[in-house]
Amino acid sequence: MDISQLNFIAIIVAALSSFILGGLWYSQLLFGKAWMKETGLSEESAKNANMTKIFTLSFIATFIIAFNLAMFLGPQSILETGAFYGFLAGFGWVAMSFGVNDLFEQRSFKLFAINAGFHTVSFTMIGAIVGGWH
Repeated sequence: MDISQLNFIAIIVAALSSFILGGLWYSQLLFGKAWMKETGLSEESAKNANMTKIFTLSFIATFIIAFNLAMFLGPQSILETGAFYGFLAGFGWVAMSFGVNDLFEQRSFKLFAINAGFHTVSFTMIGAIVGGWH
């Protein structure tokens, strides 16, 4: 596929939307407390983390995800197709990959559900945005 056919504004907006969703998903409003408990992280350890590095690299990774999904969808996709294939990628590839790792790492089902749920919703949203924005 010719990269010039991609809607880079849609890709950037999709990446930003996913980034914002992650901020909400892992906040204290939704699953932040449960996620921290399941991962063994604490408020104190979060304060000592290099958040600039974490947020910057996370956004770059999210942009790559949106770009990659846009390449798979192609320029002729529509909102419904984008959302459907985004869901399939998020649930079928990403969530199930987390599942395999979590089984071997003996992590809880709750942690799997939080992380897999985020990526399933995120990929669905990214697919809908890049698929529907022409």
